[in-house]
Amino acid sequence: MYQTNNPIIKHKVGLFNLAEELHNVSKACKIMGVSRDTFYRYQ
Repeated sequence: MYQTNNPIIKHKVGLFNLAEELHNVSKACKIMGVSRDTFYRYQ
């Protein structure tokens, strides 16, 4: 699990944590409203 206090990257970290928790990148992206392409660019 990732953690940060920087508000600029909290959205990205939240997306990564959700994907890890769900074990499903597509579902996490749909919930957070970003594309899978964006997820992999963030990563």
